[in-house]
Amino acid sequence: MTQPPQPPPPPPNQPPGPPPNQPPGPPQGGFGAPTPPPEQPGYGYPQQPPPEQPGYGYPQQPPTQPQYGYPQQPPTQPQYGYPQQGQPPYGYPTQPQYPQAPAPAGGGKKLSAQMQIVIAAVVAVALIVGGGIWYANSGGEENNNAKGGSGSAQGQGGEKGNGLGGNGKEKVPANTQSKLSFQLPLPKVPELTDVTGSWITDKAYVKTDVNSIVGRDLDKGTPLWTLPLPGQVCGASRHVTADFKVPILFEATKRVPPKFYQQCTEVGLVDLTTGKLVWSTSVTGGTAGDQKVRFSEITLSGTTVAAGGSDGGAAFDLANGNPRWKPQANDQNCFDMGYGGGAGLVAARKCGSYDARYVIIQNLDPMTGAPISQYKMPTGVEYAAIVSTKPLVVAADVGDTAGDGSGISDFFSIDEKTGKLKVKIAADADRYAARCRSTTVEQCSKVLVGNGRLYLPTEEHEGSTGEYGDETNEILAFDLATGKPTAEKADAGDRYTLVPLRMDGGNLIAYKVPPYDKGGQIVSIDGGTMKSTVLLENPSDKTVRDAEDTFSEDYSEILYGNGRMFISVMRVSEPRESSSTSLKEYLALSFSTN
Repeated sequence: MTQPPQPPPPPPNQPPGPPPNQPPGPPQGGFGAPTPPPEQPGYGYPQQPPPEQPGYGYPQQPPTQPQYGYPQQPPTQPQYGYPQQGQPPYGYPTQPQYPQAPAPAGGGKKLSAQMQIVIAAVVAVALIVGGGIWYANSGGEENNNAKGGSGSAQGQGGEKGNGLGGNGKEKVPANTQSKLSFQLPLPKVPELTDVTGSWITDKAYVKTDVNSIVGRDLDKGTPLWTLPLPGQVCGASRHVTADFKVPILFEATKRVPPKFYQQCTEVGLVDLTTGKLVWSTSVTGGTAGDQKVRFSEITLSGTTVAAGGSDGGAAFDLANGNPRWKPQANDQNCFDMGYGGGAGLVAARKCGSYDARYVIIQNLDPMTGAPISQYKMPTGVEYAAIVSTKPLVVAADVGDTAGDGSGISDFFSIDEKTGKLKVKIAADADRYAARCRSTTVEQCSKVLVGNGRLYLPTEEHEGSTGEYGDETNEILAFDLATGKPTAEKADAGDRYTLVPLRMDGGNLIAYKVPPYDKGGQIVSIDGGTMKSTVLLENPSDKTVRDAEDTFSEDYSEILYGNGRMFISVMRVSEPRESSSTSLKEYLALSFSTN
């Protein structure tokens, strides 16, 4: 259909929610012309198609947001734990709380300073005993190395029997020491080129190349198939169907000098098993008029493919590419910047005049585009990123206060049934390492949602020895119902840094960035106890270390599954002057324990 039905009137504190469409005005970023490198985790395994749209309300067991990984299995019902009292661990954005001496009753004589100190000390001890205060010492706690390799610290603070964690598919291999299976050379390009997009199937590692997508043998890296495209891939979904089909965006023709730019207008569905383009299409309308609508990102929810951008949003039937809706003009100058997919379909919608813009988050019926609920973001939010659709978690930089380019000052936990804000979780950019590309909707990295928790890694800080190069970090958890920090904490261990990649049932899969003399690790972190178990450890041989070190975790796609790790770049630059000291760079590396 060309226009979804109008939603019911919103609550008084929320603006109207017109159907997906777009405003006039110049494009906002997008692919094609060189832009700052996007920040997102790697693309990965398929998701199980979610159940039929339930309409209003959660399903009986709301799944967590599908990550870059396996076909998603419905997790157990999230159980919200009790937050810790008193002083929080390193990185928590709470204000320090100090025990206060009680005032004398009945307006009598004030207590002496000495007596106040004594009483304060007694209160502090009571808090420690009764409330379970956690004192983090920046990596100085005694750690028990997990099975499989050095530097893998056991998590601290998760309560046994709290109902969290477990049910993961990834098992510890017989031998966790990996070998370098293959490396792919960088393609030669005349200008900065986007190669975002990588996935794993049961038989292939699939990676976007220049004007093509290539499926390769999982262990040898030899091509199994190549899908030539008329132009460059300019958008790729992180979500994949259970039978390994994925939606992409691509340009209608190849880039030519001097601008090396083409508009991102074509929508397609790729079969990652056969390497065939199942269908491709484009739409017109809205401010684009008779011209093709331009898109900047694409996602998948159930049987709906949804693409958004500065021209507005459109949706397509997964089976045949027929449009379900497309941009329409409207009085409020609203347009869908993009969508979050997976278990649900959520739009980030910008409305208003140029000097009075505001952003609405709309939980949509993926079949019609009709809003089920909506939440108006606070004043000062220019863009919003969908971290998870069920439960609904949104990240934003309110008033450009983050100041570090992360795109995040706060996380918003929203009831997708009613559109009401549950809690807002402040995330100090100096303390937390999560990142969202500010102008896109579904490109956040280093942040996970699962077990009724928001999992955030801290920034690197000094380890227990205090020596140069001894940086480390932790992954901390926040309760999505209360916004309070919980007891769960996973330590990277001295000289390692944890980067969360995806959920695996109730467990977290994370990459441990290594020190200069070690290889990286993939670990599974139990969502209840936060204990780390090494699944894979890369060689410490200098040649292999140097190759792994050329990839930045902020600008790479990192996949892990069934004993194999793949790491690839998302952008390829034009040739640079060679240097005898420069390291050789690669399109992708593969490590395997098999």
